[in-house]
Amino acid sequence: MRLCLIAVIAALTSLLASADEANDPRAVVEAAYVQGVHASFSAEAMRKGFHPDFRMYTLRDGVLSFVTRDEWIARLEKRAAEDSRKAQIQAEYPIVDVTGNTAVVRVELHRDGKHVFTDYLSLYRFADGWKIVAKVFHAR
Repeated sequence: MRLCLIAVIAALTSLLASADEANDPRAVVEAAYVQGVHASFSAEAMRKGFHPDFRMYTLRDGVLSFVTRDEWIARLEKRAAEDSRKAQIQAEYPIVDVTGNTAVVRVELHRDGKHVFTDYLSLYRFADGWKIVAKVFHAR
């Protein structure tokens, strides 16, 4: 009886953790962006967590431009082929704001102990989970 109760509690705990993860966009940000882009490049992780219509906006010298998900993946593939060093990545999430099926996550990204980016990622929750749809950032 006791073993059965422990099994039921473990199953419920797992179910609740899965539900929390499904409601928390940080999981996809961590997997697709922090790990998939910065810690160890993974085009597969990016394609899974970034929407196909994703845009990364950049502002340089007053000019706004954007890069698509697939353009960004191609750039990262080229960089990974030229440089295989692995940096130590740490991410902090000081803002996670969820309203219904929309979210904004602020990511403070550190590479090898140096604060390198403040990112603002916009997400929508689709039938298959959260997807990153846009990024604006400040490079430090």
